[in-house]
Amino acid sequence: MFSRQGVRNSSGSFDSEFSWFVLCHLLNEGLYRQFILLSCFILQIILIRKRIVLVSVGIIANPSSGKDIRRLVSQSRVVTNQEKINILKRIYAGLVASGVRNVLLMPDYGRLAITAAEEFEGPLSFKSLEVFIRNKEEDTVDSVKKLVDAGADAIIVLGGDGTSRAACKNIGEIPLLPISTGTNNVFPYMIEGTLAGLATGFIASGQVTDKECIPRYQALSVEHSDGSSEISLVDVAISSEHYVGARAIWDISTVSDLFLSIAEPYSIGLSAIGGAIHPVGREETTALHLKLNHSNPRHRVMAPVIPGHVQNVGYDDFTIMTVGHPITIDSYPRTIALDGERALVLREGDSATVTLVSEGPWTIDPYKTLRAAASKKLFNLQ
Repeated sequence: MFSRQGVRNSSGSFDSEFSWFVLCHLLNEGLYRQFILLSCFILQIILIRKRIVLVSVGIIANPSSGKDIRRLVSQSRVVTNQEKINILKRIYAGLVASGVRNVLLMPDYGRLAITAAEEFEGPLSFKSLEVFIRNKEEDTVDSVKKLVDAGADAIIVLGGDGTSRAACKNIGEIPLLPISTGTNNVFPYMIEGTLAGLATGFIASGQVTDKECIPRYQALSVEHSDGSSEISLVDVAISSEHYVGARAIWDISTVSDLFLSIAEPYSIGLSAIGGAIHPVGREETTALHLKLNHSNPRHRVMAPVIPGHVQNVGYDDFTIMTVGHPITIDSYPRTIALDGERALVLREGDSATVTLVSEGPWTIDPYKTLRAAASKKLFNLQ
């Protein structure tokens, strides 16, 4: 009756005469605890009528997204910290309009979320989490765990594919809305901040509960022979580079194998190669494994591997991956890139497996959510 998602009143009415009868009965019986619970119930009814919901939304903004080495070798866009702050303020406005009043912030070295909170003029209560910041991927991983532990009902992430991947490591069952501010943005949505805030607020508060608005997407699981494991939301690339280095994959000639859980022709990045060969949507239950050949390939396609560059890519064959069937990689020395960034190293004697799994993140589809909100007349003021 009294939950994080709030209380529903399907009829839209509240019988005050009956409520006073129940209240007097409880007082006469001396049941103080029941009186307190009933008071909370009445308070929630009032709040929901005013579209104020007792939920919390977490915010993670990566100040490093959209600024990696690929800006030196391509025409990739640069999303400045000031623009990210502006996006966040628009998100906050959308959250307010959907009834959210509590926002949990991840601290970052650019003070993006905090600066946006300081500049925002609206009825939001902000709380910054205590997280040790190292300006590394672990900042996002640790912050998501803190957000979940603090009771976040949904989490908004500003970044690219890599930031979204880091956020999913500890997110569990909490829905995520990734917003594109990175380089290759296949997984995040390119959506205006106000709309993102509205959609997230409707989902977090339980005002929209349609399953198609919060799909659980598939992912790629990478298991290293040393016992470590990682997850990738879009692509896994096997590179002949021996070291992680600058992390970002920008030279396709170093890639021998590609595993793609999303491969759309309208994508930018490695997944665009698969999209040109055999498209796979994010809601499908299969993936692609491509064997690339840069010297004497059987086939060639053109694909926008990095913004501003449409490249000729050679490949020999591709196979369809299904859930739960691992493919082994035992070539070395190699590096394994996850969502466009080198993360794991294969040395002599090492091996790894790549498996398509169905337990990816619960992801808010903002477009379907806003359409559902309109059908439920959540935008109606009277």
